Amino acid sequence: MRKRQLGNSDLYVSEMSLGCMSLGTNEKKARTIIEAALEEGVNYFDTADLYDYGENEKIVGQALKGVRKEVIIASKGGNCWNEAKDGWRWDPSKNYLKDAVKYSLDRLQTDYIDLYQLHGGTIEDPIEETIEAFEELKAEGLIRHYGISSIRPNVIREYLKKSSIISVMMQYSILDRRPEEEALPLLQERGVSVVTRGSVAKGLLSERYFEKASNGKGFLDYRSEELLEVLPLLKEKVASARALEEVALQYNLANPAVASVVTGSSTVEQVRANARAVNSEPLTSEQVSLIHALTKASQYQEHR
Repeated sequence: MRKRQLGNSDLYVSEMSLGCMSLGTNEKKARTIIEAALEEGVNYFDTADLYDYGENEKIVGQALKGVRKEVIIASKGGNCWNEAKDGWRWDPSKNYLKDAVKYSLDRLQTDYIDLYQLHGGTIEDPIEETIEAFEELKAEGLIRHYGISSIRPNVIREYLKKSSIISVMMQYSILDRRPEEEALPLLQERGVSVVTRGSVAKGLLSERYFEKASNGKGFLDYRSEELLEVLPLLKEKVASARALEEVALQYNLANPAVASVVTGSSTVEQVRANARAVNSEPLTSEQVSLIHALTKASQYQEHR
């Protein structure tokens, strides 16, 4: 599988990464999915301390322990759950993050995390304090690099001004083109990579698009009726000879700011299908232009 440099770091990540949130808590089943991803050439595994209240990190760490030096583990922090494990609060403070990393390292059974990310964030956060925590963790060798997981342009701009982040994880797809307005061009200009999630837009950009679009709920700027109009056009004009999922993943990878697409898989078959999609032919510039003509150039409204 092809690899791309993550920002200006020494990390080269597979174009497909495994989003571990959907692995579940059955360790045996999760291990088969992780092993299938490794067989497909995936070297980048994304987890978070909040996923299943720490259980996800434990499963991922155990499964990757034998190949630790060959893989890149990304985790996230900032969500502090309660003792009952039925809720959490946001805490991006330096003290909390420095403690949270140590708990993550223990669950992951490793001495370092390759990429540690702030799991959200707002402009009201103590951003300088958060950055100080990241920098100290780097200096201590507990993390190799850091980034943020955010869709908020104002938050992204602050971290670009004040920190040495190498990546931003964000939602991005053919049906959610909001990052194209500002975030992707700015991040590319600054040499900071994007890792995308939500590439198939909750299954709307899949071969089950008609079923998914018929639920009457719509998606972001799209009403259900609009989805039932635009998705068949995408299938007919861009994806007639290939799966719509392939087009969705290749659309994200066509943007030069994007280093990897995070794909969730709950079965081995999904892992292999996603790998085929990522390894398939890239979109041409004409196909990308056609997608732009068929879809909305969405804009952020609430997070400026």
